[in-house]
Amino acid sequence: MAEKTDDKKNAEETDERLLPEFNLITLGHVDHGKTTLTQALSGKWTDTHSEELKRGITLRLGYADVTVYHCAKDDIFSSSERCPRCMEKCVPVRTFSIVDAPGHETLMATVLAGTAIADGALLLIAANEGIQAQTREHLAVLNISGIKNIIIVQNKIDLVNEEQALKNYREIKELVKGTVAENAPIIPVSAQQKLNIDALLAAINRMPKRSREEGAPKFFAVRSFDINKPGTEIGKLSGGILGGSIVSGSFSIGDDIEIKPGAKRNSKWETLKTKIVGLQKAGRNLEKAGAGGLVGLLTSLDPSLTKSDSLAGSVVSLPDGKGMEVKSELNLKINFFDKAQKKLSTGEPLVIVCGVARTVGAVASVGKTVAVKLKLPVCASAGDRVAISRQIQNRWKLVGHGTVV
Repeated sequence: MAEKTDDKKNAEETDERLLPEFNLITLGHVDHGKTTLTQALSGKWTDTHSEELKRGITLRLGYADVTVYHCAKDDIFSSSERCPRCMEKCVPVRTFSIVDAPGHETLMATVLAGTAIADGALLLIAANEGIQAQTREHLAVLNISGIKNIIIVQNKIDLVNEEQALKNYREIKELVKGTVAENAPIIPVSAQQKLNIDALLAAINRMPKRSREEGAPKFFAVRSFDINKPGTEIGKLSGGILGGSIVSGSFSIGDDIEIKPGAKRNSKWETLKTKIVGLQKAGRNLEKAGAGGLVGLLTSLDPSLTKSDSLAGSVVSLPDGKGMEVKSELNLKINFFDKAQKKLSTGEPLVIVCGVARTVGAVASVGKTVAVKLKLPVCASAGDRVAISRQIQNRWKLVGHGTVV
């Protein structure tokens, strides 16, 4: 398992303010500064994934943990223990995890999966380039996801003059009119120069924590992997790792869990049953972990079952968890973004994103609802929302969302 932590990181001594309590996803057009902003907030460049083996169960997701500190003397928020103005020691207020989503259209399914574990969003728009194709598409993703805690970051403000900045601001206000982001604050920053980051952190600090502690324990697996080095003796092997986020309830070491849809054996999908033998959040080993922040679950599974993200998209619950029905066919009530979209035809392929699971399906029938037979099953319940992409000019394009009926 993971190496032992020092006394300061023991579960019973951990300051709750240093454990991530919510997830914040960064969205926006490619090269509008998402990863640079993440670095400005956290000090971590999330494009590098060299820390998978660090402490045993650290996630290789594009992510970083950020603790918000407050200096009472200067009334300033920062992500440093020392105030950038007076250099006095600051007080930690709360910690959150950033999920750094890709901007390119071909990675839209990854973005959609990221929103399934997000409590809030930063929508980046570069002031020098303005509103672009993926800006509009990511705003559509926010409307699908139901995320309401949104901050619009007007990035690269140092590259434009005042007139251009105001013009871009008015364009943003027009873009978000009538959307879930209509009343979102717009904060000008320069992620590259780290300008106005304190104002952004103050706005993030005002975000309410999504109330999801109650309910049956449920965990969305965004990644899965094997941390064992080749040649490790059988008796020294660590079990498979699941990386993702607890979206309701809590899990503890020793809990028996079920993983669905599970693994395919003899042409049938079988639920995997195992036990939690380790929990880690923000590099700290815990006895119990609740909703919010990114979590690593160390299990007693055969690590061959978790390697290479083979269980990514799975849902974890306690035995006989509610709302864990595995479906190989979905009946959907579909809403297209563009009313001019042509009606779906029988046999047409679709990409469906349900929670953190991505699958391909074929339209089986079209009526008041659309039946889609899935290549890979997903966990879904009536009322769940899914994102739908179809092929347009040889590209998969997000065209709408559906409700499971």
